[in-house]
Amino acid sequence: MTNKAVFLDRDGVINVDHGYVYRKEDFEFVDGIFEACRHFQEQGYLLIVVTNQSGIARGMYSEAQFQELTDWMVERFKEQGVTITKVYHCPHHPDFGPADERDCDCRKPKPGMILRGIEEFELEPKLCLMVGDKVSDMTAAESADLGTGILLNDEVEKLSEGNRFCRINNLKQLLTPPEGVCNCPEES
Repeated sequence: MTNKAVFLDRDGVINVDHGYVYRKEDFEFVDGIFEACRHFQEQGYLLIVVTNQSGIARGMYSEAQFQELTDWMVERFKEQGVTITKVYHCPHHPDFGPADERDCDCRKPKPGMILRGIEEFELEPKLCLMVGDKVSDMTAAESADLGTGILLNDEVEKLSEGNRFCRINNLKQLLTPPEGVCNCPEES
């Protein structure tokens, strides 16, 4: 049984972050995402999406619209030979939506979505990776005790100390990372 996964942020990693993307007409896949995911899948990783979707709390789009786009996105991956195991999303925002839903445990940088994936799929956190484009993604990965966090963003300055986190400029670097760029978990 697979006990490792790559957790992927959506906006900024899977698709270009145009801000509150909820229609397939506005969804532009990031160059290299299919190849990177195929690469991880071939190494035995499950692929799990963890995405903040505050546009739902803000009333910009509905859960149904989000789900429709998600189904379409997962189908595009399938056409490329890639299986997305699960998509978790946080529809909350600390300043919008029902007051009793504002302080949730799922909105990154909190690790709730990642922890749900670890539990549901019986994953070994130290064998898992997080690929995100914001420090909040890396904070969530660290809080969930994941083995590696990969930041797809060369503009962010602040990054946790230690070798569990690395920075890349594009997804193609995941296919053949230069020596010392990422200390990914050892194959078992």
